[in-house]
Amino acid sequence: MERYQEIEHSLHKRFSKTIWNRFVGSIKQYELLSPGDRVAVCISGGKDSMLLAKCMQQLQRVSDFPFELRFLVMDPGYLPANRALIEENAAALRIPIEIFETRIFDVVYKINNNPCYLCARMRRGWLYTEAQKRGCNKIALGHHFDDVIETVVMSMLYGSQIRTMMPKVRSSNYPGMELIRPLYLVRERDVLRWKDYNSLRFLQCACRFTESAAEEEHLSKRAEVKSLIAALEKGNPQVGMNIFRSIHNLKLETIIGYTTLDGVRHSFLEHYGETGAREEE
Repeated sequence: MERYQEIEHSLHKRFSKTIWNRFVGSIKQYELLSPGDRVAVCISGGKDSMLLAKCMQQLQRVSDFPFELRFLVMDPGYLPANRALIEENAAALRIPIEIFETRIFDVVYKINNNPCYLCARMRRGWLYTEAQKRGCNKIALGHHFDDVIETVVMSMLYGSQIRTMMPKVRSSNYPGMELIRPLYLVRERDVLRWKDYNSLRFLQCACRFTESAAEEEHLSKRAEVKSLIAALEKGNPQVGMNIFRSIHNLKLETIIGYTTLDGVRHSFLEHYGETGAREEE
């Protein structure tokens, strides 16, 4: 058995419950794929996107309905060693990547105010554009369960709102395009276990900011929230799952205010005279 086959085999055996079943479960539960879809799997070179690419490739082979895949890698200005690592991993995993180049790092490196936000927006725009050129109607990103719950907590602590990372969204700037997140139910710790079990080495963040100031990475808001959730889970292992379930079980009658899809804000006072909030006994 060749190395890439051993890695594929591990997904269906050792990691069947923690990764493969949850990956397939995400696609079914949130209806992420349809017959005839042409999906651009976006690969950054990190563990999550590489795992996503391998899972999507495996699913295509056993799926009950046909869909097409293109494996896109955007080079925003990687150092040669980082780009080489992506190419080596793709070859080892037998993932037929298509690389296109941009100079995003050159642009955002000169920005002092929120360069990471600008970088993310620019990268997303390029991915949509390149996917459309290839006739794709969807792009797939490697965000996982922990990204979702961290986003929920971050939105509350730093954004004064309850907001999450959706399993799929329609693009407002690219008509007919949709973004999907097939690893939505997969825990990051299981991605790490898969990586370590197969002795794989992937990129982390290869941007110039972390290359020049890696010691400050732990100060990021997401890293703080990740540490907070990990600390809480030591006392109660269900904390992460409870955060996740809370965004599936929102009770509007217990919410002070909310905003609908059309941007209209509502208050509990609008219907208080009719129904009234009642104390639970």
